[in-house]
Amino acid sequence: MEYSPPPLFKQGASARVKMTVFACISIALLLVDSRMHTLATVRKVAGTVLYPLQMAALLPRDAIYGVGDYFSTLSSLEKQVRELKRQQIAGALVLQQAQLQTAENNQLRRLMDAREHLPVKSMLAEILYDARDVNSRKVILDRGTQQGVALGLPVIDSQGVVGQVTRVFPFTSEVTLLTDKEQAIPVQLLRNGLRSVAYGRGKSGALELRFTAPNADIQVGDIVVTSGLDGVYPAGLAVARVSQVENSAAGSFGGVVCQPLGGISNHTQLLILMSAPEMPPRPPDEEARALKKHNNKMAPIKEAPKEGVDPAAAGTAPAAAPAGPPGLMPVMPPPAPKPAPAAAAATPGTAAPVAGTPAAGTPTAATPAARGATPAAASPAAAPAAGAPAATKPKEPAR
Repeated sequence: MEYSPPPLFKQGASARVKMTVFACISIALLLVDSRMHTLATVRKVAGTVLYPLQMAALLPRDAIYGVGDYFSTLSSLEKQVRELKRQQIAGALVLQQAQLQTAENNQLRRLMDAREHLPVKSMLAEILYDARDVNSRKVILDRGTQQGVALGLPVIDSQGVVGQVTRVFPFTSEVTLLTDKEQAIPVQLLRNGLRSVAYGRGKSGALELRFTAPNADIQVGDIVVTSGLDGVYPAGLAVARVSQVENSAAGSFGGVVCQPLGGISNHTQLLILMSAPEMPPRPPDEEARALKKHNNKMAPIKEAPKEGVDPAAAGTAPAAAPAGPPGLMPVMPPPAPKPAPAAAAATPGTAAPVAGTPAAGTPTAATPAARGATPAAASPAAAPAAGAPAATKPKEPAR
């Protein structure tokens, strides 16, 4: 089977002649356009007509390029997002550190300012950690005996009192906060000077003024400061603000709750007062009096011997006669008169007077019924019996 070209190519001149003719036309058009610029309008019209066809022909290429750009852009955006997040975290950390340093600087400035106004020497300390006992309110500081810290020193901050040093180690020390249940501090109200004692309330983080009268002049918002009576805390340091007052007429004492002003759980820098405030000297102790023997016992009262009574006889005489009527104090008799001369006393019919007895014709002592008691020093022979008649004057003998 023989192959023959299509009829289109068999008509007219040969292919070489046609190629030559078209080449000459093209060269002529190029020369005319370059010299006269007459084909610019033709090119614009042809470009406008062929533009939709050109865009349709470029659609597959643009689609392939678009898919590649989408995936490459997605991966690059994910990388940028991760990098920005990392930078944001790093920037937030730097910002937090800057804020923390700013807060510490402000706290240190306040501490230095408060340190200048303190009447005693102080030392800056930092809180390391809280105590291991969860039931207590204690913190550990980075100062110890090597830096001069001793037991009992008060600890404050720029706002007020924080606590007291209760244990000391070579390089650290333990501070018991005011809110601990075993901590107490003498205080007074700044408004009226009312004195009291503030006790900690443990985990509640508050203070309580105990043993206050129900009608005490205490109001919500009053500032409580140290009174300085204990010789540990300087007077005038802020302690707390009164937040609750309970006055019950039925109870013996009122309830007063205060919130501490110091940064007990807010700050990490504190001031340790290195010396106690100067107190006036105590008065000298009184001299102890020598105790006497039997000082707590009542010694018998010795009566002076009566005039005209023999001391020996009085010392050997028995006790007093029966007492008078009950309920009356014994009355001592009046002193006995001097004895009469012996010549007048020695008369016939009469007995000689015994020593210490009244002579004849002289008044005798009052009887027990009249006086209530007999003299204690008289003997039975010398003293008349109770209820006996008084002595009478002897009669003269008949001549």
